[in-house]
Amino acid sequence: MGLNDPQWGKSNNGGPPDLEELLRRLNQKVSAMMGGKGGQGKSGGDSPVMGFGPGIGLIAAIVALIWVGSGFYIVDASQRGVVLRFGKKIEITESGPRWHLPFPVETVEIVNLSQVRTVPVGYRENVKNKMLQESLMLTDDENIIDIQFAVQYFLKDPADYLFNNRMPDENVRQAAETAIREVVGKSKMDFVLYEGREQVAASATKLMQEILDRYQSGILISKLTMQNAQPPEQVQAAFDDAVKAGQDRERQKNEGQAYANDVIPRASGTAARLIQESQGYKQSVIANAEGDVSRFKQILVEYQRAPGVTRERMYLDMMQQVMSNVSKVMVDQKSGNSLLYLPLDKLIESTRSATNISSLPDSATSESSDNMATQRARDSLLSRDRGARQ
Repeated sequence: MGLNDPQWGKSNNGGPPDLEELLRRLNQKVSAMMGGKGGQGKSGGDSPVMGFGPGIGLIAAIVALIWVGSGFYIVDASQRGVVLRFGKKIEITESGPRWHLPFPVETVEIVNLSQVRTVPVGYRENVKNKMLQESLMLTDDENIIDIQFAVQYFLKDPADYLFNNRMPDENVRQAAETAIREVVGKSKMDFVLYEGREQVAASATKLMQEILDRYQSGILISKLTMQNAQPPEQVQAAFDDAVKAGQDRERQKNEGQAYANDVIPRASGTAARLIQESQGYKQSVIANAEGDVSRFKQILVEYQRAPGVTRERMYLDMMQQVMSNVSKVMVDQKSGNSLLYLPLDKLIESTRSATNISSLPDSATSESSDNMATQRARDSLLSRDRGARQ
């Protein structure tokens, strides 16, 4: 109520409110709460002040204790505390109970260093919710691929994390996108999609860490996980056909290689066998020629000693060698027109049929009998030939 209010002084007591009375009532209420009896005695001019003073001091002491107690805090083993004095870093506290000057002089920020934070790139929440602006990338062979991956990171410096990052997750996402685009832009499409996925992830992780360290973000990249890597949906069918054709090509190459691995060793073995046979034939021919030369030299010596006997013996040896390879012999007599026919083959067959009756152990004897029969036929033929020449 203002002093110029027309209703001023028209209260029950006909005057302004009594401030001393208000203070006395307030003192009584505080004393009642504290168990005191101040303010209930005389109503002199100093009684309200004397009763109210101890209550105010007690309240101030309680408030001071509460204010001092608000500076206590506890840091877990996986956490670090960053003490700020009017917003400026003072110290970094380790695990355990700690105390700092209460607000508003100092504040503390508790940072969890062991917590694994995950940032998706190219999608949100699940791989079906794609972010094409982040996932579509161009490879070195001018093909477009769709990549979704997740980045996991820890905190290695709580002060850098608090003061050098406004949006840490967004910083990690942008650094990851920059790193993966650079790595993919230097790689072929097949390398990124198939055999080189782990290498791409490792290279991108290293480059991402370098970027974050350059900005002093206080972030340590733990792992980069490739969730999905494939061509865009618009060209998926054509890409599947190309992949199938590539697989067929590899299959045919493998079949050809298997056939070559089977044919080449056998051809090499055949060639080696032929070479060995030719070497053996060469050695055999050389040995036979050397033997013939040696035998001829020996015959020449005997011929020089007895020419007639040597010629006759050479003739007989030659006829024996020739006649042993034929089964029929025809003899032309000089004195008559008749032609003698000696059926050696019939004689040999008859001899063999006679020897077939004998048992198997007697085969050697039968063979000797055949030889003897053949020898008798030849001797008979030679005797006739000699008689005809005489």
